[in-house]
This record gives sequence, C-alpha cells and structure tokens, in this order.
Amino acid sequence: MAGTLKQSPLHDRHEALGAKFAEFGGWSMPLEYSTGVVKEHTAVREAVGIFDVSHLGKAMVSGPGAADFVNATLSNDLAKIAPGKAQYTLCLDESGGIVDDLIAYWHDDEHVLLIPNAANTAEVVRRLREAAPEGVKVVDHHDDYAVLAVQGTRSDEVLQKVGLPTGHDYMSFVEAELGDSGVGVVVCRTGYTGERGYELVVVNDAAGDLWDQLIAAGEEWGITAAGLGARDTLRTEMGYPLHGQDISLDTNPVEAGLSWAVGWKKDAFWGRDAVLRVKEEGPRRRLRGLVAVGRGIPRPGMGVTLTHDVPLADITSGTFSPTLKKGIGMALIPTMVAEDAQVGVDVRGRREIFQLVKPPFVDTSVRES
Repeated sequence: MAGTLKQSPLHDRHEALGAKFAEFGGWSMPLEYSTGVVKEHTAVREAVGIFDVSHLGKAMVSGPGAADFVNATLSNDLAKIAPGKAQYTLCLDESGGIVDDLIAYWHDDEHVLLIPNAANTAEVVRRLREAAPEGVKVVDHHDDYAVLAVQGTRSDEVLQKVGLPTGHDYMSFVEAELGDSGVGVVVCRTGYTGERGYELVVVNDAAGDLWDQLIAAGEEWGITAAGLGARDTLRTEMGYPLHGQDISLDTNPVEAGLSWAVGWKKDAFWGRDAVLRVKEEGPRRRLRGLVAVGRGIPRPGMGVTLTHDVPLADITSGTFSPTLKKGIGMALIPTMVAEDAQVGVDVRGRREIFQLVKPPFVDTSVRES
C-alpha cells in the first residue's frame, strides 16, 4: 500500500530529519522525528514547533454568490464573520451526521477557501459540486498547495524574521509574499494545538524554501519539527475532536459538543431539520472528557463502564498528556451519566478509574490572544 500513498512536497526534508512515517488520509506523513513525541509536544507548548500538514485538503469555491452558496450548505453562519476571517464549520449529511469538520476562509463574496480533512476532501468536494448553482465552481486543489503550521508562544517571532505578517486576530488571515520572490503565502491565525500560532498556505514549489527559512529563523528559539503524533496529543489536550474517531457520520453536532458551530438561525444548511430535532429532544449521549485518577492511559477502542457490568461507550481518543503527566481521553457518554461521575476504563484487562470532565484539559486563557 505504501507505494500508493501521496507524499508531501516536504517529504525529503522529513527524511533528512529522521522522521518515522505513517499513513494519514491516503498520505505518507511524519508521525514523529528522532526527537520523539513528548519533546515535540513540549516545544510547541513552551516555545515553537513546525508541522507539515500538507495532507489537509484545499478546495476553492468561486463565482457569483459563492459565499452565499457555502453559507446555505455548511453548518456555521458566515454572517457571524466578515471577509478576511476564518470559521470552523461542519459539512453535515441530511441525517445530521458529520461528513467532515473544516475551516472556511472567506476571501470575498466570490471566493471561499475550504480546508477539509485529508480523507474527506473528495467527498466534501463531490457534495458541493453536485449542489453548486450555475456559475459557482468548486475546484479541488488538494495536490497543489502545501500547508505549514508554526505553533507556539514564539511563533510570531519566527514569522517576523522571515518577513511574514503577524499579530492579526485569531481566526483571521492575511495574504502576503515570501520576501522578494513574488510567491504568495496565505498567513492564517489558526491551528489545531491550542497555542498561539499560524498556518501558512503556499504553492508546492515554494514549500521547501519556506520550510527552510522558518527552520533557520526559529533556531534561536529552539524551533522543533513536530509530527502528527504530537499534533494528536496537543489537540487531545484541547479537547478538539478528530473526524473518524470522535466525530463521524454516526455523530451529530449536538452530541459532539459542536452546537456552537451551527448557525441555528439560518434558513438552510445541510442536515438542518435533523439536528434541530436532536437539539429539541436532547441528545442521548455527549462527547465527554476523561482524566485518569491513577496511572491508566486510555486508547481508542477501550471500553468505558459505569460499574464492572454496565458498559457505557468506547474511548474515541486517548493518550498520555505530556502537559498533565497523566492519561486523558474522550468518549461519547450517555447523558444519563452524571457529568462529574467516575467511570472505569478497561486498560489491558485492568479497570482503571477515570474522572469525567468537560474539555479542554489544559488552561486556554492565553492560547488565542
């Protein structure tokens, strides 16, 4: 199968850094480098890390009424933001299930850039193309652009040193050029780590040069190349859901804790009637956080029980938290279970006790400033 996987334009850089590769949504991407997941995670929390997330999809919706079309299909309400801003949103099935969660970058009324998850890009593009009115185009740029994420408390300094703009509001973006090269870079104040940071969208041919410049610029702050293993521990600490694990076609936004990403007052979006019913009736389960009372580390698929013989759910995401130094996880827990209950998790045949909590698991007071 390895021969069929797509590769990032930065693949040679990752090989030179001793990366271990894994399959992500049909792409061969760095899981970790020789530094290891914990050091990569800590670098992002305490200084700065750089990720290659070029496996993420890129699709441009363009033409007269493009923004209105996106607003009439995806869950969130573009009226809450303005051009130059980004918005977390959902592509829902008519059943209310989550086809994908993605970011919409609103350039202007005729151009909206969408960044779906790698594995779901083709399906999101297919659904939008089938529904697009005459004059509105949906172009899949999945293989044309790279995405680099510079995340951490020193991310501003690193970008400033290579001449890219910083300091714009969280969930906004600025179009810039890389030095005197004339190469365009979209500098987005977004990320999946919970730390201050930026995501940079650039054409494939310029990705290597941009990566090299960022690595050189960040050397004095100890910039560390971070793989998707650290990205997973960072996002889990924030309680950010991962499609295919925490959310899926079998999960609706209400039970996933994503009601805030639904434009409830909009007249139309895919799955509206179904999710309105869930909202009115109340969900039967909710995505909850779990923190280990002892030394247990939860992993996806491990069973969660109320008592030894009362099964509740399976762990959807679970890991060791390098920040908290304990096991954390998420699971879709029935709403009849008290919000502050303690539950058991079957960790390799041992019933470990976990405390139910509301994510995020770490302090977020300065993350998005």
